[in-house]
Amino acid sequence: MFSRQSLLAVLAASAAIMGGVEAFAPPARSMSIARTSSLSVSFPTELEDATAEGEPVDVILEGSDLDGEEEAVEDPTPARFLSAQRIAELRVTHRRHETDTGSPEYQVAGMTERISHLTAHLKEHPKDFSTRRGLVALVNKRRRLLNYLYSEDETRYVEIVGALGIRHKVPGAIPSKEDKYGRFPAQKNTKGKSKMKK
Repeated sequence: MFSRQSLLAVLAASAAIMGGVEAFAPPARSMSIARTSSLSVSFPTELEDATAEGEPVDVILEGSDLDGEEEAVEDPTPARFLSAQRIAELRVTHRRHETDTGSPEYQVAGMTERISHLTAHLKEHPKDFSTRRGLVALVNKRRRLLNYLYSEDETRYVEIVGALGIRHKVPGAIPSKEDKYGRFPAQKNTKGKSKMKK
């Protein structure tokens, strides 16, 4: 709310008006106020001797002492905002023309960044099952778009997969059930035969 210098100036002015520093002195019993700080302050030995004797000690800090404190400043930018910026950048780089919003490249670029954002979220929150369900749906939708793009234009498919670093099996590389199990003999149909008499 207020800067440290303005608070110090107000305290100094009110001390001068109220008759000196005694107005802000602690009561007769000594009160110890603990303050955690990253600033290391070394007090002179006379001050330690005075506190050991039980006398109240007044310590006045200057504004320059407070300016040396370094506070840990967290990045206030939320991850969702950064993800939205990266989505916009990827969409701009992979669109076909200025007004493109529906091409498979444009959609796949946006989905890939959303997938990476949701994956990072799920690493922090592994029990968020609704997000996991949305992530699986998004991966499947991207897979279907890539399959479509492969069937339409293989060069654009190779470019988008290479640029975004997507692991995707082309539709022809996925063996059908007959290709996968055709070399094995067919199983005998045993359903309902146990009830039949010979």
